[in-house]
Amino acid sequence: MAKLVAMGAALQCSFGSAPTSLIVIPKGATVVNAPYTFAATTMDFAPIVNIPTFVMCSAPSNPAVIAATSAALGVFTPAPCVPVTTPWKPGATKVKIGTFPALTDSSTCNCAWGGVIKVSFAGQTITDAT
Repeated sequence: MAKLVAMGAALQCSFGSAPTSLIVIPKGATVVNAPYTFAATTMDFAPIVNIPTFVMCSAPSNPAVIAATSAALGVFTPAPCVPVTTPWKPGATKVKIGTFPALTDSSTCNCAWGGVIKVSFAGQTITDAT
């Protein structure tokens, strides 16, 4: 069963060098069980605001990686990560927060440079969110 995702959930990008934690901006009084924190929606995808850097990016299509590799005379060189993301898909079918589907741990988010961002830990334990 899918779990609802909350503030502090662990995220991993397929081209990132390290995991990061989801930041959920308060949308009212929507909280999830202990440790009582804000629940995320499919619209919590803003780069840096919701999805911080994954430290270094190794996506060959990232212009920063292309430039760093060129500067290193063709030796592949990762560059600092600045995610360029799209909304999470799919969201919960039964649970909405405001007008948006709640985010579940089976949702993914895509980066413009080709990375796929996944939830590796939901940040809490509520299940049956689909």
